[in-house]
Amino acid sequence: MRAIWKGSIAFGLVSVPVKAYTATEDHDVRFHQVHSLDGGRVKYNRVCRECGKVLELAEISKAYQVPDGPTVVLTDEDFAGLPVTSSKEIDVVEFVPSNQVDPVRFDKSYLLEPDERSLKPYVLLRQTLQDTDLTAIVKVSLRQKQQLGVLRVRENVLMLQTMLWPDEVRAAHFDILDQEVDVRPQELAMASSLVESLAGDFDPDQYHDDYREQLLALIDTKVHGGEGIVASDAPTSSGGDVVDLLTALRQSLERAGTTQQSAPRKTPAGKVATKKAPARKAAAKKAPAKKAAAKKAAAKKAPAKKAATKKAPAKRTRKTA
Repeated sequence: MRAIWKGSIAFGLVSVPVKAYTATEDHDVRFHQVHSLDGGRVKYNRVCRECGKVLELAEISKAYQVPDGPTVVLTDEDFAGLPVTSSKEIDVVEFVPSNQVDPVRFDKSYLLEPDERSLKPYVLLRQTLQDTDLTAIVKVSLRQKQQLGVLRVRENVLMLQTMLWPDEVRAAHFDILDQEVDVRPQELAMASSLVESLAGDFDPDQYHDDYREQLLALIDTKVHGGEGIVASDAPTSSGGDVVDLLTALRQSLERAGTTQQSAPRKTPAGKVATKKAPARKAAAKKAPAKKAAAKKAAAKKAPAKKAATKKAPAKRTRKTA
């Protein structure tokens, strides 16, 4: 894992250096929008509704729509003038009973790893929270934004969970629930029996995302069958899904096989010209050497032939004798 934040937990005069890691990850299968006919990726242009011009990023500013009012455009200079906190501390505000913190307020979760020099105070804080059943309410600055959060223990590790502000949690009230409903004792007993028959210890490993598993199986079947495969030179996202990587690898293998089949074959006269070009050059360079060797050999053998012609008359005189 890669740490997304480095800082320290501060409570009283104690400071505990820690690293924060994202505690959860998203396994949703992500799709791209493509043209049904040729598989081309769909591109969205930034078009101004007023003038119809396609805009570049440098021409776009942030704006806030006032409810029942005008639109206020904010520039980079406006944002630069705002107070931005860059504190690297998880500031403990107070300790409260754990059952008083409503889980509906939890936003994102981060695992905290202690630094080598802060292991003892880290274990001390963790053990104290476990023994007292308290939760630490903290303030922390993440991505230049101050957030409310809690510190609690999960699987022997301190966890930071950012929380929603009070005005971000909707009130749980429905008028229909104010009506009185007559529930008979027999109905309560039957409902209790049903609940008891389904009661048990929670084991998250027994639950699976059936939709995702069947979707991956469907994609894998299409990949093996070559159905719906579209050759595309568009690069895949680095943070892409495993399915995207698998598809890309299989498409690469298919392309490699197609390239080998379409490559020129060897002819009876010789091999591919591009591969034999260096060999021909080498042969051309060696040719003069062979001719020179032949000339030398011929020059050496020449005297032997002349000697044979001189001895011919001697053979004739022997025959006459």
